[in-house]
Amino acid sequence: MKCAVLLAVAQLGAGCAIYHPLPLPPAPPLATGLDQLDLAIPAVPGGAPASRVDISRPLEVDQVGLLAILNDPELRAQTGERRLAEATQRQTALLPNPSVSINWEALLGGPGIQPNWSVSMTEDITALITYRRRVRAARAQTAQVKANQLWAQWQVAQNARVLAIDAYWGDQSITLASSEQRLLESDISAVRRAVEARDLDYTALAPLLATAATLDQSLIALQVAHENNWKQLDALLGLAPGVRFAIAPPPEVSMPADLESLIESLPRRRPDLVALQLGYHSADESLRAAILGQFPALALGPIWEQDTTNIRSMGPTATFDVPLFNRNQAQVAQARATRLMLRDQYQARLDTAVGEVRALQSLVTRTRTDIARSRAAADSSGRLARAARDAYRQGNLDQRSLAEYESAALERRLETVSLQRSLAEAQVGLTVLLGIGLPQTTLIFPDEAVKR
Repeated sequence: MKCAVLLAVAQLGAGCAIYHPLPLPPAPPLATGLDQLDLAIPAVPGGAPASRVDISRPLEVDQVGLLAILNDPELRAQTGERRLAEATQRQTALLPNPSVSINWEALLGGPGIQPNWSVSMTEDITALITYRRRVRAARAQTAQVKANQLWAQWQVAQNARVLAIDAYWGDQSITLASSEQRLLESDISAVRRAVEARDLDYTALAPLLATAATLDQSLIALQVAHENNWKQLDALLGLAPGVRFAIAPPPEVSMPADLESLIESLPRRRPDLVALQLGYHSADESLRAAILGQFPALALGPIWEQDTTNIRSMGPTATFDVPLFNRNQAQVAQARATRLMLRDQYQARLDTAVGEVRALQSLVTRTRTDIARSRAAADSSGRLARAARDAYRQGNLDQRSLAEYESAALERRLETVSLQRSLAEAQVGLTVLLGIGLPQTTLIFPDEAVKR
């Protein structure tokens, strides 16, 4: 008997959790270069094999998005969220423990010959009735958390790709503006010399100085926006502020030929829509469980008794609630309202998703037309500027008119660059809205990243 008790205690102790400390990090682990980032892209089940981002060459926009998923500090919190959801699911899947009641009464007097005692063991039957529905609801909630995490990864990748596009085209704009600034400074120096030689008066210099001031303000605004883009991109990649790397020219993405079928299949592919569907199914199962929970709380089990006259007995015991006041009405009403709310949210998100796709489709088409027009205008302005400079060198055009031609050519080129940036951003946004071009499963972070 003693050995059996010790064995039972040992078995119970074997399943107990043990405390392990998990200290907070002393400092942010910001990387000072791309080589310090996590570059390994895990394999996708049923999809692409494991690979590694090549940082020896300019990074493509999609590669920047993947690096953001793998290294964004805020996404690291997904590990804890996922484990919490899985732990909640495991807890829901556990059967309720039986309850044991022991009663012992000492014999103080009378005709009895020994103490009175009783032992009973009961199990919560109501919890068993709702068990399957509660487990299904918990599984749907866990899947919903994972789908939401995938959508969060898509959003981070989207932000990183847009910032990479802005960084590339912003650099192009700064290069153009700087080149024009150097030309204008050369023109101003030439006019200053002519004014000092009394070949021109100061009225010829004033328009050039005004144009130079406007160009300086535009260049400063471009540089400030460029620095802000890089600051945000470094933060998404977990890089220290000030880290720079080369970005490859963003490719022009053609409009999907099967756009209508992609829109029709959005509910099956977009993680945010899938997450809302899973939340709805979880609420539906919770409603079923609440309806089953209308039955009175019932606990059944055996009981063993012995009275003071040594008469022994055994039989069933039952404990149940009398549903006079609480018949689970509030839980049923709450579950119904939750299911209705999630249904409405899903419908609203689906409507918004389709509307956004249609709007971006129209924007891409219009922007392509605008780019063609802007390029033609930029080419024409460029030819006029080159002709004006030739005329100036031959003495047939004054300095002020030359500056106006060159300024107009610069504005046209900057307009083309701005439209190309808008087109690239719209195309990247369209891939996310259509649910294409990004991992279809969460990229699980290795446990070694954060010791649990």
